[in-house]
Amino acid sequence: MAEEIINRVANNKNLITFDLEAYYPEGKRTLFDIKDWLYEGLLLREKDFRQQAKDHDWSQYQDQYIALTCSTDAIIPGWAYLLLTSSLIPYAKKIAVGTLEALETVLYTEIISNLDVSTYQDKLLIIKGCANKPVPEGAYIALIQKLQPVAKSIMYGEACSSVPLYKRK
Repeated sequence: MAEEIINRVANNKNLITFDLEAYYPEGKRTLFDIKDWLYEGLLLREKDFRQQAKDHDWSQYQDQYIALTCSTDAIIPGWAYLLLTSSLIPYAKKIAVGTLEALETVLYTEIISNLDVSTYQDKLLIIKGCANKPVPEGAYIALIQKLQPVAKSIMYGEACSSVPLYKRK
């Protein structure tokens, strides 16, 4: 009679899989490109820019995550992004400057910084690597920085094929 195969990985109570995708903040992401508000796509004229900001319907961004960017080589003064942010604050969930990936990094960095990691004290952790949602590389960097001081060991991937990253001595 053959012995029953026991999955020791699945039965290990100290082994925890940490899935960043589970922390993905739901909501629409919008890339707000100011190039169309610039004179010939390259020059920011303050008076015109302020008027466009005043006349714009900001309510269309209700409960969205916004990435402010300029896709041309224009030099954008810092106050321009502040002015747009000021107009977006009553509507948007979160605003960042840069690409949509930069926005995701900002969102995950905030989430990870607020995580209570005390439950991972002296545990064996696997940071799940595959995701169907856009989890930026920066989120994994922030996560290992948050977990390493408390974890006994950290691996990356899946339980059946993980890559060791850290083991406390």
